[in-house]
Amino acid sequence: MTKPQDSSFAVQRRSGQIDSTRYWKLSPAEEPGADSALYPQSEGDRQAIAEAAALLREGSPVAFPTETGYGLGADATSTAAVEAVFAAKGRPSDNPLIVHIARRSDLDGLVTEVHPSAAALIDAFWPGPLTVVLPVRPGVLSPLVTAGLDTVGVRMPDHPLALALIRAADCPVAAPSATRSGRPSPTLAAHVLEDLAGYIGGVLDGGAAGVGLESTVVQVQPDGTAAVLRPGGITAEQLAAVLGPGAVAAAPATAVDYAAGPGGASTAPAEAPAAASAPPPGAAQAAGDSSPAPRAPGMKYTHYAPRGALGVVRGASARRVAEAAAGLLQAAQRAGEITGLLLFEEHKALYPAGAAACVVSLGSLASPEEGARSLYAALRRFDEAGATYILAEACPDTGLGAAIMNRLMKAAGGTVIDAD
Repeated sequence: MTKPQDSSFAVQRRSGQIDSTRYWKLSPAEEPGADSALYPQSEGDRQAIAEAAALLREGSPVAFPTETGYGLGADATSTAAVEAVFAAKGRPSDNPLIVHIARRSDLDGLVTEVHPSAAALIDAFWPGPLTVVLPVRPGVLSPLVTAGLDTVGVRMPDHPLALALIRAADCPVAAPSATRSGRPSPTLAAHVLEDLAGYIGGVLDGGAAGVGLESTVVQVQPDGTAAVLRPGGITAEQLAAVLGPGAVAAAPATAVDYAAGPGGASTAPAEAPAAASAPPPGAAQAAGDSSPAPRAPGMKYTHYAPRGALGVVRGASARRVAEAAAGLLQAAQRAGEITGLLLFEEHKALYPAGAAACVVSLGSLASPEEGARSLYAALRRFDEAGATYILAEACPDTGLGAAIMNRLMKAAGGTVIDAD
């Protein structure tokens, strides 16, 4: 990583001179879709946003809430500021960042063109959890934001606090998730402080995130069709309702091939590992990723992971999945592991009492919105319990289920256990 030339924050962080992070607790924001121009109402909130915006302009990363989760913001035009974000997160610099704007007109200064199909999606879903990858205007943004590519992902968050901060900073804000790289994304300010206190300039606490999962990332092709690069809060079905049937290419559950191991062959369930660092038993693993820089975040490297080994269990029936998972968890317990189980509410009765030391429900399969909101907090629950060996049930990869499975597979590092 190149040493910043004009960011005292980044230099102080590396030399250990920053030992605290500023924290502002704001009044609850209005509901998404409300007139964000009326926010904030109180003088205290206005002062907090002004102070956070000043930090952004000075090159200090600031965490703030959006409707999808907490982002770690930096002035997207300043390489030194973006470097401070990478340093705080420990994030690979070949992974592009999403740029957040507060006004549709801000897009004009960032990109060279907007395809009519992209414009239709923007009209339908902005502000909201949709990122659109567009051709970047040369020389405007730090090359670290785009990972040296000729495109940039842009979105307008549907959160009045985020919009107020971006307007006050008066710059495009590059903002990955406000957590150490690879960790579960933060949906509460407490998650941000747990991972980044002392690493960043400040945290604006606006309460819990609504959607929970990150934005959907799409790139419109020259023929007007849209490729989903990362599933998220806007489903492929919603995109197709705007662009028409057959106009949307949905992303797979994960960007890696999790059906085969490093040698290309599937593996069968085996005994539990003898050490916590071993992968879950029977888990096929993705090969190392040496591909070029991805067009969107979340397409490369393990993301969203708890500290313990995680495997995703799939099968033809819920009963078969439960039987396989229960057996493997029991073997792991005998081997001295602290076990965790992530399941759906309908399947609880399929497991024996005490199936795992820590059992967390994602809610009902009939309400995927609940699972999306609670997924990252659930993964952090396993860390709090000290779980070293965790199994998660797969879910149908349609609608929001596609985004849930994408995050689970990335959290598991592309490992899967076939229960059939």
